Amino acid sequence: MARLCVFCGSSPGNRPIYREAAVRLGRTLAERGHGIVYGGSSIGLMGAMADAAVEAGGEAIGVIPRSMVEREIAHPKLSALHVVTTMHERKARMTSLADAFLAMPGGHGTFDELFEALTWSQLGIHAKPIGLWDVGGYFGPLVSALDHAVAEGFLRPHDRARLVVSAELEPLLTTLLPA
Repeated sequence: MARLCVFCGSSPGNRPIYREAAVRLGRTLAERGHGIVYGGSSIGLMGAMADAAVEAGGEAIGVIPRSMVEREIAHPKLSALHVVTTMHERKARMTSLADAFLAMPGGHGTFDELFEALTWSQLGIHAKPIGLWDVGGYFGPLVSALDHAVAEGFLRPHDRARLVVSAELEPLLTTLLPA
């Protein structure tokens, strides 16, 4: 079973489309026989995605630092919950458990996890595909900033190409987790 590491918000966001997308992702991955690795929370987009995956009979593995178990409300119904010491350990464990990465809307934590996965790919620490699901145009400004970094000579085009961006879920999943 291939596993997708998903970075997304512990908040639901302001538009219903974000939660709907999280539920769709969880259900779709379960239906395709893929597992999820994520931050282990039962709230926000993270919780909605995990709930949908578990309800559809899928595997959902959470990784959460001990200090966040109460604050992010660790999900009680996962296939497995890894409680770690630090955020760095969280990201390293998530990376080791996953075959590919996908970011959907979120805040600082989502951006941190996404950029660490991209940096580790650039440095050769892993060679796993990385995708950005641009739900409702949420990531448009970020994609523009990355393209600007290429134009200004701070990001090489082949490193920019490590991030596959799509507003459509199915083709993105096919790229990240080919059959």
